[in-house]
Amino acid sequence: MDSVIDFWFDFSSPYSYIANEWVDAVAARHGRTVRRHAILLGATFQAADLKPPVAYPLKREYVLRDFARSARFEGLPYQPPAQFPIPTQNAARVFWWLQDTQGAAAAADWARAGLRAMFTRGVPLHESAALKALAVEQGLDADAAEAAWNDPEVKARLKRANDEAIAAGVFGAPFFRVDGEPFWGNDRKAQIERWLASGPF
Repeated sequence: MDSVIDFWFDFSSPYSYIANEWVDAVAARHGRTVRRHAILLGATFQAADLKPPVAYPLKREYVLRDFARSARFEGLPYQPPAQFPIPTQNAARVFWWLQDTQGAAAAADWARAGLRAMFTRGVPLHESAALKALAVEQGLDADAAEAAWNDPEVKARLKRANDEAIAAGVFGAPFFRVDGEPFWGNDRKAQIERWLASGPF
């Protein structure tokens, strides 16, 4: 049994926001730790020959409604972003910069702050000024964060994370791996809970 729960997320995924608010608590209840991976859904969609759910006219209104309903069901605040989806590579690069320079806890704090900013305050994470302001809120040096998301090495780090996710079979977010078992989607939380409590089923 692996003590780690791997958790892949995208800063532009409402379901990732909901799952991120849950995953640390469930891991703690079962003596596990969480290993986060910031990825870009666009890369996984391309590899899997998929499109975002909101790209399908028949599905778009339902999915937008379900984002809000799913947050309410979990008792979480939710504000639909004015623009959705948005490119989130810079927020993800800051995550990996923090992961590699300050450790997993700092990266997890950034993930939580970014997802909450996006989906409870409508902060446009694709805009440099907004992202730098969020960095300041989190006690980071805004200029250092901007330098990081423009750094070729950090860009390569995110690309590697995307490639590793695809190699691991990740095709969406949130995506989890528990004891080698893959679980895709916020709606698999009950299955994960049972797996953690009782083992494979």
